[in-house]
Amino acid sequence: MAKKKLKKAAKAKSKPAAKKPARKAAKASKPAVKKASAKPAAKKANGNTPRPSSKPYGMDGKALTGVRILDFTHVQSGPTCTQLLAWFGADVIKVERPGVGDITRGQLVDVKGADSLYFTMLNHNKRSITIDSKHPQGMRVLNALIKSCDVLVENFAPGALDRMGLTWDYIHKLNPRMIVASVKGFGPGPYEDCKVYENVAQCAGGSASTTGFRDGPPLVTGAQIGDSGTGLHLALGIVSALYQRIRTGRGQKVLCAMQDGVLNLARVKLRDQQRLKHGPLTEYSQYGEGIPFGDATPRAGNDSGGGQPGRILKCKGAPEDPNAYIYFITQAPVWGPICDLIGEPTWKTDPEFATPRARLPKLNQIFARIEAWTMTMTKFDVMNACNAVDIPVGPILSMKEIAEEKSLRDTGTVVEVDHPVRGKYLSVGNPIKMSDSISEVTRSPLLGEHTDEILTKVLGFKANEVAEIKNSGALSAPEKKEKAA
Repeated sequence: MAKKKLKKAAKAKSKPAAKKPARKAAKASKPAVKKASAKPAAKKANGNTPRPSSKPYGMDGKALTGVRILDFTHVQSGPTCTQLLAWFGADVIKVERPGVGDITRGQLVDVKGADSLYFTMLNHNKRSITIDSKHPQGMRVLNALIKSCDVLVENFAPGALDRMGLTWDYIHKLNPRMIVASVKGFGPGPYEDCKVYENVAQCAGGSASTTGFRDGPPLVTGAQIGDSGTGLHLALGIVSALYQRIRTGRGQKVLCAMQDGVLNLARVKLRDQQRLKHGPLTEYSQYGEGIPFGDATPRAGNDSGGGQPGRILKCKGAPEDPNAYIYFITQAPVWGPICDLIGEPTWKTDPEFATPRARLPKLNQIFARIEAWTMTMTKFDVMNACNAVDIPVGPILSMKEIAEEKSLRDTGTVVEVDHPVRGKYLSVGNPIKMSDSISEVTRSPLLGEHTDEILTKVLGFKANEVAEIKNSGALSAPEKKEKAA
């Protein structure tokens, strides 16, 4: 008897979420997503394993088709996460304040009357609904959304979600399968309640202290490792929670702290901090120059984090062209070809240059000689010459060059998107390529563009209910009072 029950439970858990939206989530006592999952997407071949699809690769939906995301995010870290999920096929419903929306809609505006690139490039493939969460009818809509969604994602200031009345207990009571995913600045500890932005996270996560040159101040990096980096980490946490829910049948909380995300990306510097206890870091330029180390991982300029001496060198056109440079690594296995290319064949056998240890005190001399060679060619000529003999180099590509690079357009890494107000613009596409889940980038939504669609087709509200909610003012901005003369 017990075995039969176990088999039934296993079969019930293996049934995938429905692709069709629930119609009456607002009135249902159970999450609509559970109601919709009664029919399996494919017949089972044996046990819990579905039969392989007979459709061509890329033609049987996307990886997250059937998953619905309630998006309470704004600015960058949260929207990065939900946009990535949307690219994989999740239905992302972005909740915004009536009349205002995500604050980035109006930040760094370059086209008058249009949403900024800051907003459009972080909110592709989403639907927008405007709700006043402080209004009773607004909460009615939010409750219905919670019941019909799989994941709630937020990056509010600490405690903001609780102050809205949307505590974990409240959400979990409405929908026990709901995953609540949050970005915060810091994890539990003395700084837990502090607000954090991109550069704050880079500094608190250890990146800034190890970036720059040793005789200069700490520097932040242009890569948004605090915001976008944490959004990427959160997306992985959400997908993992969704996978675990197949087995457990219940949701959970997922937290990504920005400090933690930055530290994860700066882990090689934490590695070096521990190595310092056992002696100087011999691959750092300062060791070869006889400069003593302190008690913390130093700033290493453009040294390679992998232990191979590397520098950014001028090419033809520098310094007038600020990007006519190339990153060059004197990797030990290709030291011979390097010597041949730069016209120093005797260095291959000279005891003062032949081994990595012997070269350490002479890195400035060596890179000066290599730079004399690179300056005779463009960065692309240098790359071609080096790649022909397996020497790893990297041209410093400007954003203009990246925007115009055909191969990046061909792979969908850079895409052109058409917007009804601002017109065509360039954006990044999905950086993760999957053979059976083909990403398409669609434009970001106008503020509240999908409100009616979500109320009727997702939540199943009838026309009179929609009218009641709208007339209450729960979905629109309050009218501005005229100033007294």
